[in-house]
Amino acid sequence: MSKNILVSVAWPYASGSRHLGHIGGAYLPADIFARYHRLIGNNVLMVSGSDAHGTPITVRADEENVEPIDIVEKYHNEFLGYWDKLSISWDNYTTTMTDNHKEVVQDIFLKLLEKEYIYKEKTLQAYDSSEDRFLPDRYVEGTCPKCSYESARGDQCDSCSSTLDPEELINPKSKISGNKAEFKETEHFFLKLSALGKDLLPWLKTKEDWRPHVINWAQSFVEEGLQDRAITRDLDWGIDIPVDDLGEGKKIYVWFEAVIGYLSASIEWASKEEGRNWEDWWKNKDAESYYFIGKDNVPFHSVIWPAILLGYGDLNLPTNVPANQYILIKGEKASASRSVGKTLSEYLDEWEPDAIRYTLASVLPEQADSELSESEMVRRNNEELVATWGNLVQRVFKQIENNFDDISEASNELDTDSELLKAGEETFSTVGNYIEKIELKNALQEAMRYVSKVNIYLNETEPWKVINDDKKRASRILYTALSAIDICSNLLYPFMPSTSEKVSTAMEKDSHNKWAKNDIKIGTQVKPIGHLFKKFD
Repeated sequence: MSKNILVSVAWPYASGSRHLGHIGGAYLPADIFARYHRLIGNNVLMVSGSDAHGTPITVRADEENVEPIDIVEKYHNEFLGYWDKLSISWDNYTTTMTDNHKEVVQDIFLKLLEKEYIYKEKTLQAYDSSEDRFLPDRYVEGTCPKCSYESARGDQCDSCSSTLDPEELINPKSKISGNKAEFKETEHFFLKLSALGKDLLPWLKTKEDWRPHVINWAQSFVEEGLQDRAITRDLDWGIDIPVDDLGEGKKIYVWFEAVIGYLSASIEWASKEEGRNWEDWWKNKDAESYYFIGKDNVPFHSVIWPAILLGYGDLNLPTNVPANQYILIKGEKASASRSVGKTLSEYLDEWEPDAIRYTLASVLPEQADSELSESEMVRRNNEELVATWGNLVQRVFKQIENNFDDISEASNELDTDSELLKAGEETFSTVGNYIEKIELKNALQEAMRYVSKVNIYLNETEPWKVINDDKKRASRILYTALSAIDICSNLLYPFMPSTSEKVSTAMEKDSHNKWAKNDIKIGTQVKPIGHLFKKFD
């Protein structure tokens, strides 16, 4: 029976151009996973959106002397261009500025407040006296008290992934003026994580299939004892607090409301068409939910978001949080803000989208950071896409075009022919099992291993020579190769949808399976296909 699969993908800050690290970290893995599950007949709901309230947006707006909304609109539209070119198959990609998102966030706030999981308390907040303003957490930088990383932010350390509050930093400074941050008393709402943590640990103990770096961090974080965290800030850009207790100049803080976007995006999707029901993915206990993020988001998705869900009640907890680690450029984490690595727009100007998808998928940082150089991208493109896969398609199609009006007259199938096709049928199971375990790099390697087997078969059978003495045998070889190429295009579809679809539709079939072997129509004529990929010098 088909399952309901929720694919929730990290919300990018609409504050700057994205880079390859972002795509390989969350968006491409999610799309591969979602496409596969659609192929095998599951009901997939894949959602995300542009985070419009993150502090990086207000930082960028201050730098450019414009309003935050100007920054959001600029980069949200840029992101939509990325998704279109890279064939990222969203069911709903939205923003945190919608009325729907605001209503869902406020509903969760009020429900948690009613259950006494939210309370008011006076606290210290970083303040820049030269600017005469309170500083949101990401406007504060200093040395991490846990690992001594010197560029930790006021909400989190990118080096050790610890969640922080600005007052914990050693030598905290304002990112606006560079002056030492002061701390002034202010009143805010807090989420009572200390009360919600008691139910998290038993649930986390059941997650034996989570990636080690995710589950080990989450369990140790909860075992240390969760600290209550402020969920409002002195801001003028964000979602309004649905009660007036704190007075003017305060908003719900982004770390609390952004994760609620997965739920609000699902509700928004359901509202767009009659008959859709978001509860099928959020309240059906047989539904599965997967959160594709980078490792810097592990605290919020493996602990804090599940705590909010537990507090609210009657909503599914994550099935898995397959957080990827970092893609490194010359030993450094790819970063738009620090200009480490080219922007995604630059790559899309130079590269075919499926080639970008392939080279990233081949080095996904699933268990550890992965180094990615442009020379390695070029090597994989030239040797694996052009010479191995693209050349296979070209030479089989050309042999048929040049020597046959069709391939209707063929000799009987030999063992070598049937063995190749049987191996292809078995590869669907192998690749599928890897994708379901979210071992996408292994899945791609298995798919390409079968592509190599088809090349070996052609080199051993040599239809270009056999055709001179036994045209029927040559026809059988090419028919078998064409069937195997169709298998390859199906196996590679989750990774490279555009070129795979191009290959698949270039031949006539008696069956149209998306994740299985098809019967190529006897007497088929192939359509001219051209080069699938360009070679880089």
